[in-house]
Amino acid sequence: MYQDLKEVYWWEGLKRDVAEFVSKCLVCQQVKAEHQKPAGLLQPLPVPEWKWEHIAMDFVTGLPRTSGGYDSIWIVVDRLTKSAHFLPVKTTYGAAQYARVYVDEIVRLHGIPISIVSDRGAQFTSRFWGKLQEALGTKLDFSTAFHPQTGGQSERTIQTLEDMLRACVIDLGVRWEQYLPLVEFAYNNSFQTSIQMAPFEALYGRRCRSPVGWLEVGERKLLGPELVQDATEKIHMIRQRMLTAQSRQKSYADNRRRDLEFQVGDHVFLKVLPTKGVMRFGKKGKLSPRYIGPFEILDKVGAVAYRLALPPDLSNIHPVFHVSMLRKYNPDPSHVIRYETIQLQDDLTYEEQPVAILDRQVKKLRSKDVASVKVLWWNHTSEEVTWEAEDEMRTKHPHLFDM
Repeated sequence: MYQDLKEVYWWEGLKRDVAEFVSKCLVCQQVKAEHQKPAGLLQPLPVPEWKWEHIAMDFVTGLPRTSGGYDSIWIVVDRLTKSAHFLPVKTTYGAAQYARVYVDEIVRLHGIPISIVSDRGAQFTSRFWGKLQEALGTKLDFSTAFHPQTGGQSERTIQTLEDMLRACVIDLGVRWEQYLPLVEFAYNNSFQTSIQMAPFEALYGRRCRSPVGWLEVGERKLLGPELVQDATEKIHMIRQRMLTAQSRQKSYADNRRRDLEFQVGDHVFLKVLPTKGVMRFGKKGKLSPRYIGPFEILDKVGAVAYRLALPPDLSNIHPVFHVSMLRKYNPDPSHVIRYETIQLQDDLTYEEQPVAILDRQVKKLRSKDVASVKVLWWNHTSEEVTWEAEDEMRTKHPHLFDM
């Protein structure tokens, strides 16, 4: 715009005025991608004081169903020693069954933790699970919505577990349930860079006796005060190493991020993910706006999260968002804000809905006939017409054929 205007017009501050006008364009603010470093500096979690007092947990789902009916793994990690338990579970479990597994496998071995870091999965946000932890005196620390980096410890453990399970499947078949105890043993006996030792050694105070290295045959002769002193010194050393690792990780991460802050009362856009239908409906999903809003900031939660005033049709979405999900709104008196009703999913995605069947055609091939229908699709920005397979449309949207 500046290059075109300067050929014909000139006034003092022309380039500045053009830049300000473009920055306040409502459509540009909603659709343009940001070519900047992600917002929000790294905020490490506090280093725990003792073993299995502060834990993190998550689920690995979508696994092949075993003969016992298990199709998921519940991962529970101690944030200090990095030791972990891998518990086979079923996706059909209710909150009461998860609570029973938790008491049998975690509380029985390590006692009741002070805090639990987890995502906002249905298993952890259920009323039963919250009441159980409240009765036990455990604080639930949920990650910021759509920002899994908060539970980075469990996410990294999941990645390692999946790699180990893939190796087992290659060599031993799909019976992963039978080898899960060996996978857990191998993980807890592997060297961790952040604590400079294996989780087994950090938890029990000595290296594990295994066929790989018979370094300590039998138990160490530590009695009375010596045993307490050795454990205390070990924990102090682990905490110092974790603080050093956190400082190093923060310095690396902040080089690729930028500090961004908003004030209470500011208005911001919220990033959405129009992924539903992108591959199937061509350009429709691709050309949907990247941001919706603007919404007012009600208060600041922590160092890099904000609570937004969402409209009633988004009441199913948790209103606290990481700063990387937000974009500053530049107001202008000419803006006319229209709040369209958008049926967002819990993961901030929305699905395009078919409106009507406009036409039908049959392509005759050598061996079969392929029937397709002309469908009118709608989303909150526009309408579009595409040809879709008739059989698939009848299965997913049978009501369209009754019109």
